[in-house]
Amino acid sequence: MSSSLAADSADWRLLVGFVSRMSASHWWIGITFICFSRCSIRWRPGGLSPSNIATPLRYIVRRQANCEVLLAEVQAIDVVAQKVVFADDELRYDELVVAAGATHSYFGHDEWEPNAPGLKTIADATKIRRRIYLAFEAAERESDLQTRQALMTFVVVGGGPTGVELAGALSEIAKHTLKHDFRHINPEDSRILIVEAAEHVLAHYPEELCNRAAEKIRSLGIEVRTHTKVTRITEDCVELSTADGEETIATRTVLWAAGVQASPLGRMLAEQCGVEPDRAGRVPVSRNLTVGNFDNVFAIGDIASCSDASGRPFPGLAPVAMQQGAYVAGSITAKVNGKAVNDPFRYKDRGTMATIGRAAAVAQVGKRQFCGFFAWLLWLVVHLMQIVQFQNRVLILFQWGWNYLTFNRSSRIITGEDHVVLVHHKQQTEDKNEESFP
Repeated sequence: MSSSLAADSADWRLLVGFVSRMSASHWWIGITFICFSRCSIRWRPGGLSPSNIATPLRYIVRRQANCEVLLAEVQAIDVVAQKVVFADDELRYDELVVAAGATHSYFGHDEWEPNAPGLKTIADATKIRRRIYLAFEAAERESDLQTRQALMTFVVVGGGPTGVELAGALSEIAKHTLKHDFRHINPEDSRILIVEAAEHVLAHYPEELCNRAAEKIRSLGIEVRTHTKVTRITEDCVELSTADGEETIATRTVLWAAGVQASPLGRMLAEQCGVEPDRAGRVPVSRNLTVGNFDNVFAIGDIASCSDASGRPFPGLAPVAMQQGAYVAGSITAKVNGKAVNDPFRYKDRGTMATIGRAAAVAQVGKRQFCGFFAWLLWLVVHLMQIVQFQNRVLILFQWGWNYLTFNRSSRIITGEDHVVLVHHKQQTEDKNEESFP
């Protein structure tokens, strides 16, 4: 028998949980990785090298003899014929597990994406790093004060864990990393804003913890705008809607951390299985994580819409996907051995945490709440242990320690092949002079 796992490259923990549970089986497992992926841990601009946080999937399962890794683009799924169709081939399966992850959601305004990139992949991370450091480089050469201030204004849309961490990293870059690197600007004059439509930042935490987190964020010099919606994003401004009216903020750097939607593979799978996806494109699954009436088709991770016995949906967190991966592996193994699987999936919440900035984070473990340095240490330990390779754990530990002591960042290279024009108005002035004086 064979099983196919269509997976997001970031869900490596889900993958390991799945494959390790299948290790005693004689199955040949084909794993198909499509192009929708995200970073395995939250990336901070310039804080770590991509090679330290990403590990080749072939390396992870290299000792798993019954596991085959295929790099392919999934174009269709036929649940009746039990096959996955690639752009250049097809793969038949007995059991199908879809864990294709999620991508950005601009709430019907996809035209905002070029001016407000999100953070889901390592490629996204390097583009954001490039955009941030080029903004400072452009400000260094800019003589017009208003344009310079726009270049040094950074707007993060979304006050969840990703948005809060991005804003905190920007604050550290401006106030510490680049403090002495420029001659015509003072990076500390940068303006950083978090725009959040909800009542609080980190809204899924208890209100008291949200308020303490907001205080920490403001202490870093970051403006927090709650009850604020984005209505328009252009190359040089972002328009906001608040209770007090409309506001336009001049900025050249907008970072998107406001919403996610399931991989397009989700809607494809839902249509095949005769179920209706939710607004975010996630596939509704049973409490056994199967889709529709197909007991050999599973959806797990960010692509699945799953609820507990009370109807409350599970959060879109990595621990949920990891536990789902182990559960599905156990279900398939039991099926192969002729055993019935009666127990539904139950998520064991071991706590959540989010980093705010240097020596500041929030964490909730059971009924205990932490905010500040201790929560930050917890966050570092947990994320360090999620790194796959031991040598990377050691390197990251030393890099984090060095960064903490020196305020330096190990990866500040501006990459990309796009042509860079940092100063626009001078070129326009020269063009006008050429027209006036032929």
